[in-house]
Amino acid sequence: MDIRAKPPMKILVALTYYRPHISGLTIYVQRLAEALADMGHSVTVLTSRYDAALSLNEDMDGVRVVRVPVAFRLSKGVVMPRFGLEATRLVRSHDVLSLHLPQFDAAGLALRGSLMGRPTVLTYHCDLKLPVGLVNRAANLTVGLANGVSAKFADRIVAYTMDYAENSPFLSRYLDKVQVIPPPVEVPPIEENELNKFRDDHAIQTGPVIGMASRLAAEKGVEILLRALPVILERYPEARVMFAGQYLNVLGEAEYATRLEPLLSEFNSQWTFLGVLRPREMAAFFRSCDVTVLPSLNSTESFGLVQIESMICGTPVVASDLPGVRQPVLTTGMGKISAIGDEEALAQAILEVLQNPGAFRTAAEELRSKFDPRQTAAAYVQLFEELLGEV
Repeated sequence: MDIRAKPPMKILVALTYYRPHISGLTIYVQRLAEALADMGHSVTVLTSRYDAALSLNEDMDGVRVVRVPVAFRLSKGVVMPRFGLEATRLVRSHDVLSLHLPQFDAAGLALRGSLMGRPTVLTYHCDLKLPVGLVNRAANLTVGLANGVSAKFADRIVAYTMDYAENSPFLSRYLDKVQVIPPPVEVPPIEENELNKFRDDHAIQTGPVIGMASRLAAEKGVEILLRALPVILERYPEARVMFAGQYLNVLGEAEYATRLEPLLSEFNSQWTFLGVLRPREMAAFFRSCDVTVLPSLNSTESFGLVQIESMICGTPVVASDLPGVRQPVLTTGMGKISAIGDEEALAQAILEVLQNPGAFRTAAEELRSKFDPRQTAAAYVQLFEELLGEV
């Protein structure tokens, strides 16, 4: 596949939150945008200025970032009165649109793309399922309607896996437009001295170590792992959990964090929050774990990029039996699938991996190649070129 389009394209990428915000969606888009820029394309990211301290315009690693001021928040979403004006200007000056859902503003962008003759590709990252509440119910409904408008005017919809697409209430209605592109995953190689330093810094001397890489969010199923711990500790009294990712002041998750406090205090000596780690630290984290877990509870998790990162580092995974989420384990054999929301099943799956580590290994280089961001970007470029040829 020729990874360089001739001539280079002007690509407008849009999502609600971009760097320095951290989430699986943000990381996906960052890797894609930077890979497209490295291929010689002009890439602009249109996003929210969710923090007033952020610049309105900024160049970040070869990508132009345009942030629109936020007037107020609605649940985890943002309202940006100036977005329409900015969107019209940018759609007009770009060749193709890459919109990342869930995103309320994608509907207006997709409509503009259709009216202005700009090929539009949606990437559907996950279903939106906010916690119970009147405001969240309204937000779910609003975003659902916006997603439908976006899909109607989009030329193609990218999904991580067909498993997820066929089981998603949203994507299953548009399978004729769906194209599967493997998500971008990269793990920097690290030296042994970096690994040893990480282990020393975090007092990793005995084990086993169970890792979880995530935000502290309700859909991630942190409580399922906490409730599985007693069974694991019976067999491995010195087992510990290391949690990598944002756990303080997570947007929209204050109530969930409060609910978890009693369980977390019960396992205070077996649970370590590491906070947000840099890429090389994440590589050391995965290599320091004996198993990592993804006990997600619903379709707001569509894949779990951290599973591939863990596998590339040689560490097996236990993941929920959710559409899409189960695919990394099913296709590699590098781990176990656990029943959704079942702490006993999770504990038994973790124990099986810990007791038979050699049974859950695979070729890391094959995974590196399949999920290389350059391959993902090349697939998008080919799709963009096909659509431009149809205009």
